[in-house]
Amino acid sequence: MVLQIFRRAPVAAEVKASAAAPLVAFQSAGRAAWSSRDTQTLTRVGFLANPVAFRCVKLVAEAAAAVPVVVQDADRRFDRHPTLDLLAAPNPGQSGAALLEAFYGHLLLSGDAYLEAAGMGRGGGPRELYVLRSDRMKVVPGGDGWPVAYEYSVGANKHVFDMRQDRVPVLHVKAFHPQDDHYGLSPLNAAAAAIDVHNSASTWSKALLDNAARPSGAIVYRGADGLGQLGTDQYARLIEELETHHQGARNAGRPMLLEGGLDWKPMGFSPSDMEFHRTKEAAARDVALAFGVPPMLLGLPGDNTYANYSEAHRAFYRLTVLPLVAKTMAAISGWLPAYYSSVFTVKVDFDNVPALAEEREALWRRISDADFLSEGEKRALLGLPKLKDA
Repeated sequence: MVLQIFRRAPVAAEVKASAAAPLVAFQSAGRAAWSSRDTQTLTRVGFLANPVAFRCVKLVAEAAAAVPVVVQDADRRFDRHPTLDLLAAPNPGQSGAALLEAFYGHLLLSGDAYLEAAGMGRGGGPRELYVLRSDRMKVVPGGDGWPVAYEYSVGANKHVFDMRQDRVPVLHVKAFHPQDDHYGLSPLNAAAAAIDVHNSASTWSKALLDNAARPSGAIVYRGADGLGQLGTDQYARLIEELETHHQGARNAGRPMLLEGGLDWKPMGFSPSDMEFHRTKEAAARDVALAFGVPPMLLGLPGDNTYANYSEAHRAFYRLTVLPLVAKTMAAISGWLPAYYSSVFTVKVDFDNVPALAEEREALWRRISDADFLSEGEKRALLGLPKLKDA
């Protein structure tokens, strides 16, 4: 007998033709999605779409714009001054309050605010003042790193403000930013995570409202033959019935008729699902914290840190509004006097701030009763200029 041994020919290795064959994809579920941190996105998501941040910006900007100011030098406080007239009527399209509200609003939204001096007015000062949008302004640094110009862009048009002159045409006030030499840090940036959480909670609440009348539970089918599966036509008919007659706000409370072995099993939300409103309130308090607004002034529940509303109101002015106005007026005091070739300061008129009426009254009474102080010392403690004959 002759044995024949057959050897199988080697099989050639299969080669994939796909260009993505070496690619290995990993997917991680549950990762948070945050909005972008650029000025345009923060303004759209935070100010235009979030009621808490919107109210915080409006509250701070309107309160700061309404704070009265005075102009004084080392010898006297002016009853009339070109700077007071300019701040009261800065341009034909805006009042003084509207101009300052826009200025403070840009400072809160972007961390930067710009004032432009235009024309030549009385006493050599500017004839008009305008607020320039911070998202259109670009700093042009020089060789030493300091700004030598500002470039303002509107579409394809650009205008360059030269800062290398005696009368600087643009005043730039910025918030403190530890990692940027030319631009400030916005409170919106610090509150961005809380704003995203608050907006997401609002979206989730809206989705619940849109589906409030949809049955919160499961429909169980028990067939006569013991099988628990609906036919294709039966399943499509059931889905259409639910979407048409039992979903949406207009169908709220409408009874459901089950037939053919269908049974309703109600289901409720878990305790963790019911806590979303507390998450939303915590996010709202974080937003208010970033802007320096006491939550009590916004009507937020569960955060009565202050004994009463008046105390919260005074703290709001003392810790948020007045420092913002004082910083801005100090910048204006270093900018406008060069136009008038004189030395003066623009200061907050603390005696006419309604929120500080009780504190100022107590201060005046205490200083007036101090017999060991001279008139000059009393005036200095009250922030008044020296008398000419002193």
